[in-house]
Amino acid sequence: MAQRERYGLIGTGSRAGMYVGALSGTMLGAERVPDVARLVAWSDVNPGRLDVYEREVVASGAPAPARYDVADLGRMIADERLDRVIITTPDFTHADYIVRSLHAGADVVVEKPLTIDAESVRRIGAAIRETGREVITTFNYRYSPRNSTLRRVIAEGRIGQVTSVHFEWALDTVHGADYFRRWHRDKANSGGLFIHKASHHFDLVNWWIAAAPVRVFASGGLRFYGAENAAARGLGARPARGTGTAGDPFALDLANDARLKELYLDQEHHDGYLRDRDVFDAGITIEDNLAALVDYDTGATLSYSLNAHAPWEGYRVTVNGTEGRAELEVVERGAVLIGDDGRVVVDPSMHPDHSPVDEVRPDIERLVVQRHWEGAQVVDIPEGIGSHGGGDAYLLRHLFDRVTDDAPLGRVAGYADGVRAVSVGIAGNRSLETGEAVRVADLDLGV
Repeated sequence: MAQRERYGLIGTGSRAGMYVGALSGTMLGAERVPDVARLVAWSDVNPGRLDVYEREVVASGAPAPARYDVADLGRMIADERLDRVIITTPDFTHADYIVRSLHAGADVVVEKPLTIDAESVRRIGAAIRETGREVITTFNYRYSPRNSTLRRVIAEGRIGQVTSVHFEWALDTVHGADYFRRWHRDKANSGGLFIHKASHHFDLVNWWIAAAPVRVFASGGLRFYGAENAAARGLGARPARGTGTAGDPFALDLANDARLKELYLDQEHHDGYLRDRDVFDAGITIEDNLAALVDYDTGATLSYSLNAHAPWEGYRVTVNGTEGRAELEVVERGAVLIGDDGRVVVDPSMHPDHSPVDEVRPDIERLVVQRHWEGAQVVDIPEGIGSHGGGDAYLLRHLFDRVTDDAPLGRVAGYADGVRAVSVGIAGNRSLETGEAVRVADLDLGV
């Protein structure tokens, strides 16, 4: 057997579970990853979360990775002879960890988004040029069969040359609200939903139509969550956090979710981080309604909207071309229906089998293609594996096998793809501030 690559991991919050599960061979669809990769070291500012994952790794039969302080990242890479470092920390920390890892001699795999602002992009780009190392941004939605099928339809020319795209994403009042409970609520941490959430969506469009964004005009605001909106609607006094609160559909009780309890509630004494803050309190600086017009270098235009307080969750995409039109509709949760126990899954894309059945708006994925002068046709979508529309397992296979050529789909995302994805959000944030359209070239991102 070929020598297995040596991996390190920084950040052991909930998102790290995908990588830890794959590297330990316990994740559905990624059982063979341990044949090519080993997790040999890790680090987190919160030792309690490391304890949780260590118990799981050891229980799988794998040895416990070596622990390092986050300040000793360079030493971790050198001592453990790491080939790659996986970064699953809060967005605002990505650039620093990426740059330090590259200069210490390791390639990097970073959770989307690549980073949150133009200066950080430039720092990462400089480090790549100086070291010759590789940075991969993980865009798991590319690997969802429904999204891959739309990519194939467009690439095969079935609707001709793309002229415009309309993309609407609805986050419901559980999942959407969750961004207003945790560290994402501060724009300095996440770049707002234009960066943290929508970088997924902008990457999909860039990839679907094989184009680069050149100009962005944006509008949006905080119109539902936050203290001022709560007061305007007469919601009255509210608890500072959700744990211990009963009968409030916007409250997240960490004690009622075994995973959130062990990763966050039980570890608060280490770092003071609260995972369940009230979505209607003061100090929230991100938007919950966003819209953008994006021009592309091919001449196509994207109209995009994101709502974070919808009664259902999913997305609709319309792609218009010179020879027809493709329409993709995805319902990930048709309604937020809270059970008698007061519990509901936070992110339906992570738990596709736990969504309640709604007869009027059932969970579906449907791709329709209609060429000019022809009737509409439904395009079959292959079945996926696991969460994020069946994309996670396929992503992990490519990631750990270091696949570089995925013709004809081209799902493997490199550094330039990560930059193009965040460039729309960075330009969008600047447009929100100035009220003007922003040219991506003026951001001087180096790609």
